[in-house]
Amino acid sequence: MATVMNDNAIGSDADVRAQVSDEEWAVRVDLAAAYRLVALYGWDDLIFTHLSARVPGPEHHFLINPYDMMFEEITASSLVKIDVEGQPVIPTSHPVNPAGFTIHSALHMNCEDAHAVMHLHTPAGQAVSAMADGLMEHTQTGMIARSDIAYHEYEGIATDLEERERLVEDMGDKHAMILRNHGTLAIGRTVGECFLRLYFLERACDAQVKMLSAGRDGLHNPPQGTPEKVRDQTPPAGIGMVANALAWPALLRKLDRIDPGFRE
Repeated sequence: MATVMNDNAIGSDADVRAQVSDEEWAVRVDLAAAYRLVALYGWDDLIFTHLSARVPGPEHHFLINPYDMMFEEITASSLVKIDVEGQPVIPTSHPVNPAGFTIHSALHMNCEDAHAVMHLHTPAGQAVSAMADGLMEHTQTGMIARSDIAYHEYEGIATDLEERERLVEDMGDKHAMILRNHGTLAIGRTVGECFLRLYFLERACDAQVKMLSAGRDGLHNPPQGTPEKVRDQTPPAGIGMVANALAWPALLRKLDRIDPGFRE
């Protein structure tokens, strides 16, 4: 269910830059980059699913996609700033989808590390979400993602606000989640950290779907104790350090080479 603001409420998306702090603008650039990367990797689902980020400051405000734009179109200025109810804080000409923020608001408001929340509906992610075993540990990437994974049972399209409490309880202290019969999700202290976790999870799901196409009986199980060793080698803090210092800056350079328009 979408809410549409008056088209004359704001002159243009470019006016947003003058209305926000430098700290918020930096988050806007990162989140716009994440949308472009999701499109680049083919993880988008038309205009559906959401990536969101908390706006720095004491207010409980968040950034999310305008509901009428493809992910490859999104820019820093076109992102919509909303409150915990999913309603726009800065007037916008774009429609927003308050119902789509149900999952995100629950985690933003209740999980310490959830400054960024990303949720996808990729075919591989949906496939693994429907598998009884969930995410398997037969690949290195699967071991990395599985060591920090939570599960949440499907309750229908996420419009019931009461589901938020159960979602937070199921997430616990984990940083990635498989939404059963639905898709994948990740959280992070930064957009880059969140994106890297989602990348590992999606790669693991894609590999799992492909390896199972050959039949489960032919799979080679990793040596006993190896998944636990990988878990210890890739703690959440380590993933954050790799993301913020190495992977995310490299991904931003990649986008700048392709099209720096996400920064506008």
